[in-house]
Amino acid sequence: MKTEAKFLLGLGLFFGVMCAVYWNWSLENAGGVMMFAGMLLCFLPGSYYYWWSRRMKPRAEDNPNATQAEGAGVVGTFPGSSIFPFVLGMAAFFVVLALVFGIWLLVPGVGLAFWALIGGTSEGRRGGTH
Repeated sequence: MKTEAKFLLGLGLFFGVMCAVYWNWSLENAGGVMMFAGMLLCFLPGSYYYWWSRRMKPRAEDNPNATQAEGAGVVGTFPGSSIFPFVLGMAAFFVVLALVFGIWLLVPGVGLAFWALIGGTSEGRRGGTH
């Protein structure tokens, strides 16, 4: 986690410096705000990874002198297939359609979002089909 944290924090620092230079040089607001948002979007996961890297034991990836054998073994578990990410995407689709065509499309969008939230949460707690 330490490598990922350093990468994201460094990228956030780069965006922060570029944001300050761009903001003062171009005197244009939209690009400066987008660079500021990019800086925050790098600092958020970077600080989270840094916080966790200080609380967990070092991985083989974090050791510059690690051998290939130290990184061998079980990688981890991966989530099974699920319908609920698709259902959540359809809910977002209906919410956007409600902004364009009419507020009545918000009803199926909110219903689908609720179904995806309940189904995804319960499936995550009891495990998937595999």
